[in-house]
Formats: sequence, structure tokens, C-alpha cells
Amino acid sequence: MELGKKIRQLRFKAGLTQEQLADRLGIGAQSVSKWENAVAMPDITTLPLLAEIFGVSIDDLFGLTAEQHLNRIENRLDLEEDLPQDVFLEYEEFLKSRLSDEQHKKRATGLLAYLYWHRMDSFARRTSRYAREAVRLNPDEKGCQWMLQKAEGHAVWDWNIANHTSAIDFYRELAEAHPDSRLAYMYLLDNLIADHRADEAEAALEKMSALKDAQPVMIQVYRAHIALARFDADKADAIIEQMAAANGEDSDCLFEAAQYYAAKCDYDKAVAYYERSFATDRRRPRFQDALQGMADIYQIRGQWGKAAETCGRIVELLEGEWGMTEEAELQQAKRRQAKLLAKVRVTP
Repeated sequence: MELGKKIRQLRFKAGLTQEQLADRLGIGAQSVSKWENAVAMPDITTLPLLAEIFGVSIDDLFGLTAEQHLNRIENRLDLEEDLPQDVFLEYEEFLKSRLSDEQHKKRATGLLAYLYWHRMDSFARRTSRYAREAVRLNPDEKGCQWMLQKAEGHAVWDWNIANHTSAIDFYRELAEAHPDSRLAYMYLLDNLIADHRADEAEAALEKMSALKDAQPVMIQVYRAHIALARFDADKADAIIEQMAAANGEDSDCLFEAAQYYAAKCDYDKAVAYYERSFATDRRRPRFQDALQGMADIYQIRGQWGKAAETCGRIVELLEGEWGMTEEAELQQAKRRQAKLLAKVRVTP
């Protein structure tokens, strides 16, 4: 619906004349008449007050379709690191209203999860900031240590807290309910391997290997990680090297080899494979994962200059190939680069 027609409809619903609406907006009645007859458009600064008077959102003024509204929510979540409380509540209400709509239920459910994760991530960053300061002030106090672990995903000593039994049970049930879902098996394998439950992982891998869309490279990657979970590093290394040799121009294969060696702390091999993966990637735009892995390794090694340089490559990638300008992902990369450059300047 055109904006002018929407304003007229909402004005009638609110029981207001053009003059009464104009008075509340502090403008002349002629302006309202021009809007409603599509002769002119309201100034952008007028829209929030219009929405307030009519008791609707700005989106409602424009009569967005449900699909357009969902797109707008997703785009804003991608763009901003924090949402104002009123916007969060507006999005939450809209998404919940779509859960009974079969056409949009699937996407609305996913976006609700994204919305809550977005808020959780925002609050986790605040938790981290204050918990770190509290720990610095009192390093022997355990409460904020625990909060920091929850906010940042730090390792914990207690096995009964650190194990992934709950996730394993969920993904096992998911794989049983959807036996043709490759991703369900992959998530199950990730958590089984993390807990060194190698025999169960091998059984799950056999089921995944039988699927029509099974990926030969990932089957080999998981075989290597299962061997590593059994502490057989020589066998695991041999699987990865054979796989990489047979797929020397496959960017994804080289990336998985890099991930394997990074997890083993074999950083020289990891960086070499990350570089090869990025160089052989023919997709445009390319993902930043390989560069991210290298930046992490350089940071782990205290090579602040190389880490900053690699973050610079990430910024160039996001701006040049992804066309980002203000997105939260780009701003995070720039902040990380700035922090690393600051370390370079203070390092003797």
C-alpha cells in the first residue's frame, strides 16, 4: 500500500481529521492532504511521530509485506551489534505473531533464535567487560570467573560441566528423526569427537558415509579426527596428508587440513594450508575463515604485526568483495586490527 493511502487509513481508524493530525504534528493541514493524495511525502523526521500517534511501527506505515518485514529484521540484526529495547520488543512481537503462519513459520522461528542470540551476544560482551575487571580486582573470587567462562566459552576443568552429553543426545535424536540429514550427523560427530567418544563417532560416520550427499573429503577429515580422539596422531596425520595430496587444488579440502593442524597446534603447517586454501578459492566473494585462522595463530604466537596485517586483509576482503561499509562484522575486524596495532607499538 502506498504511504499516503496508509496514512489516510490510519487517520480514519484513529478518528482524526486532517486538521487534528496536522495540529498534533505541528504542521499545516495542507501538508497532510498532500501526503494522502500522493502529491508529497512526509519528511523522514516526521515518521516516528506519525507512528507514535497511530500506535504502529514505522514499518507498518509503509505497509511492508511479511517477507519484507522478515528481510528487514534479518538485515538489521546483521548490521548492528546492539538493538534498542523498543526495537527488540517490536521484532520479538512480530516474529512470535508469525509462528502460527505456516508460510513464514520456519523463517520466523529461525529469526527468533537469531534475535535472542543477538541479545545474548550483546549482553555477553557486557558481561565480559565487567567480569574481567572484577577478576582483575579480585583474582581469587570464583563468581566472576564463572561468569567470564559462560560469557566467553572458556575451558573448564570439571568434566561433568565440560562434556557435551546434552548436545550429543539432541543431535543423536535429530539424526534418528532425520536419517537423511548429513548436517545432523556432522553436528553429532563434532560433539562425540570433542568428548573422545571415538567408537560412537565411528558408528555415526559409517551412517553418514552411506548418504547420497556424503562428502568424501569430510569423511576423510572425520576419520582423521576420530584417530586423533584415540590419540593415534600418526594415523590421523597420514589421513590428512593423503587427502590433501589428492585434492591439492580444492580450497575447502585445504582449509580442512589447515583446521586439523591448527587444532593440533602445528601452526606452521596450518598457516601454509590456510594460505593455499585462500589462494585456490575461486569463489567471489570469498569467505574470511582462512584469514581468520591465520590471524588467530599469529596472535597466539605474539606476532602482533602479522596478526594486524592479516586482519587488514580481512577488512579489505569484507569491503572489496562483500561490499561492506558499516556492518558489525566489518567494525569488529577493524577494532581487532586496531588493538593488534596498539600491541605492535608498545612491544619492545
